[in-house]
Formats: sequence, C-alpha cells, structure tokens
Amino acid sequence: MKRFGNSIRRFVQMAVLPVTCTLSSPFISADTYIVGAQNIEYYPYYNFSSDHEKGLAWAILEAFSKQSGHRFVYLSMPVKRLQIELKKGNVDFVFPDNARWYDQITHSLNKVYSEPLAETFAVTLVKTDNLGKGITHITKLATPDGFSPVKWEQQIKNGTVKVTGVNSIYDGLNLLQSDNVDALDVEYNAAKNVARRFPQMGPFAADLTLPHNVVSFSLSTLRHPEIIAELNTFILSESESINKIKAKYGIEDTKQLIERLMEEQHVSADTRWTPL
Repeated sequence: MKRFGNSIRRFVQMAVLPVTCTLSSPFISADTYIVGAQNIEYYPYYNFSSDHEKGLAWAILEAFSKQSGHRFVYLSMPVKRLQIELKKGNVDFVFPDNARWYDQITHSLNKVYSEPLAETFAVTLVKTDNLGKGITHITKLATPDGFSPVKWEQQIKNGTVKVTGVNSIYDGLNLLQSDNVDALDVEYNAAKNVARRFPQMGPFAADLTLPHNVVSFSLSTLRHPEIIAELNTFILSESESINKIKAKYGIEDTKQLIERLMEEQHVSADTRWTPL
C-alpha cells in the first residue's frame, strides 16, 4: 500500500489485516484500496458512517470485491474533504462523484469515473397539500449540504428563491414540516427512507411540476484507472446480480417511478416540469 496522511494511515493500519488472495478471475492482482465517502446518511444509496448496513453502493462494491479479490476500506468524511484527500493521495477513490459536478480542486486533473453505481432521482419535495401550486409558490428551498440545487439555478440567480443548507435530510424535512421552507431539494428514495422512520412528519410528495432530474453516482479516482476499468466490466457483465441488489434495497426503476408518480398526480407530459 502507498503512503497515507497520518490519521488515515493509522486508521488503515488498525482496520486492514494482511490478505492473501488466489484469483481465478480475469482481474489483475488484488490489493487494498481506500474509498473516501460522504459522511451523509443517504440510505438506501449509502450510509458509510454505519457500523452495519452501508447501503446499495457499498453492497455493489463488496460484490465486486468478492469477485476481484480487491479489498475496500471505507472512510466517511466531510464532503469538503473528499476531493482534497483524493488529490493528496490519502484516499484512492471518492464516492459519490459525477463527471458533471464541478469542483475547483480536481476539475483540471485526469479524474476517471466508473459506470454509475446508482441512478438517483432528485426531486422537489413539498407538503402534499401544496402539490401542483407551481414554481412561483416556492420562495424558500432547503437542500442537504454537499449537494447543489442546479435545477433551481435560474430562480436562485434572479433572487426569487432563497436556499438554506441543512446537515441532514431529517433537518430538511423538519424545516418543511414547520413551514420554514416551501420545498426540499432531495433524492426521492433517500427522503422516503427518512420520512418512513418519522411518521409524525408529513405527508410529503415529490411534485413533478417542479424541478427534478436523474443523477448518477459513480466512483472516481486519480491514480487507479485500471481498477475503474475492472469495476466497469463487473457492472456491465453482472447487471442481473446488481438488479437483485437494487431490489433488496427497494429501489424502484426510475422510469417506472416517474410514470407512477405522473399517474398519481395526474400530471401529463405537457404539465410535467422540463428544464428551459
């Protein structure tokens, strides 16, 4: 293994035991790699701070680990540290990442991205009573730290929408519940997971007449494109196994989810929100 920053090196020394692997797969020789991950609960997609169930992305990486022999150690850290540690070489990979996300630390470097580990559905969540009231009804918007409400860029620039950052999805739902914000920019399944645990809140709904889009979560690296290539081969060749993992986490196909929500909300293709 390569050299790490002091704190990360100490963690790895405690967490990683020597591993000897004999591989019959076509992958390259196995090693141990450090994945820097957001310390945000975004279950069912990820919750790397958990001691037990870490979510869909973890389950896919562990399935890849089992087949390839590579071992991954997951370090949960603040969002702003991820790209810094990646550039320093203190972590080998970052998750989640997306080629369309801009960051001033690594944007000019030759970063390599995997095929998506997860396809997420970012929506505008409102109280059910406010469904269909239109975009002019939204003047205060909450969004979890680490995510940018790019779908609302025009309204933010012209001053018609003010954004409040929150530390967690729960905090965002709490602001929405108490009418301190009009809407929450959040991933559908992640918000549903939190709301299910707090039935006294809501009901809330993803309003398809308001901004929404599909966002992919990938693994990224600066130094190990060969592992990304292996992972991509695994994702493309093991689609059936990955679909079973997604089913385990209750993640509905995005296209089917959108069609279902449109039917429930009586939204047509003409009235559904589309970017300008």
